[in-house]
Amino acid sequence: MQIGFAVPQYGVFADPDFIRRASADLEAMGYHSLWAGDRVLVPLEPSDRYPGGDGTIPPAFTRFFDPLAALTLAAVSTRDVRLGTSALNALWQPPVVLARALASLDLLSHGRLDVGIGLGWLRDEYTATAVPWQGRGRRLEETLDLMERLWADKVVEHEGPLWTVPPSHVDLKPFQHPRPPILLAGFTPAALERVGRRADGWLGAAMPPAYLTSLWEVALRAAERAGRDPSALRLVVRVNPAITDAPAPADRVPREGTVRQLADYLLGLSELGVHEAFVDVQPAESSQARFMEVAHELIGLMRR
Repeated sequence: MQIGFAVPQYGVFADPDFIRRASADLEAMGYHSLWAGDRVLVPLEPSDRYPGGDGTIPPAFTRFFDPLAALTLAAVSTRDVRLGTSALNALWQPPVVLARALASLDLLSHGRLDVGIGLGWLRDEYTATAVPWQGRGRRLEETLDLMERLWADKVVEHEGPLWTVPPSHVDLKPFQHPRPPILLAGFTPAALERVGRRADGWLGAAMPPAYLTSLWEVALRAAERAGRDPSALRLVVRVNPAITDAPAPADRVPREGTVRQLADYLLGLSELGVHEAFVDVQPAESSQARFMEVAHELIGLMRR
């Protein structure tokens, strides 16, 4: 199983100089990948509860560096580490604009981009970006259709319910052919079915092993029904732990625990067949030095 780490991006970590330094150091430590998330605001009275912990949105989310800008800084500071979005809320901008930005980043990084896409959970962000909350699944399907055409076709033409592109030359293509890998997030049957039908993998999250594998099976069965090879799909799991000095009760891991407990949890994911996992400690940490200490200790334990 490959191990990744979140690129510094929000709260006290939303510092361009630290993003560059930390990205280079994380690659030197041996991490396989760096991942960026996506938030645009934190309402004073949120429309929805945060899907984690006690439902309160982490205060660090009030200062959030743009994910593609963060990965651009990471790209120019590294040579080989993979760069992923987990997850990019792709519906907040037109597909023609997003496809150009992603192709540019894939070119800049010489083909190191993994495009992880989600639909989000906060209706307030859709209101602020003037995108309808209803019909998100259909909007995502057309977004993927159009981006794939923009990335692959010599002459791009599209006419759909939401967007129309006249026959056009769009010669900026991704470095990876025919496109960067697309990983989709989501936990509903429709989301897992979409993963199996048209994505390259699923962006999961830390959860009880039986639940994780049951959702993954939905995607694998959907791939079979679509005539695709289920073994070609990737399972990537995000882990957001609060690192403690003393061991946490077993039922609290990986939401909290020592670095040793976190490493043991990751090793368990490997035994489940997870292809890659990455760790994001930013919601619970407030020190750049501690961020790097945890990263260094974790990768050392995973190599033993």
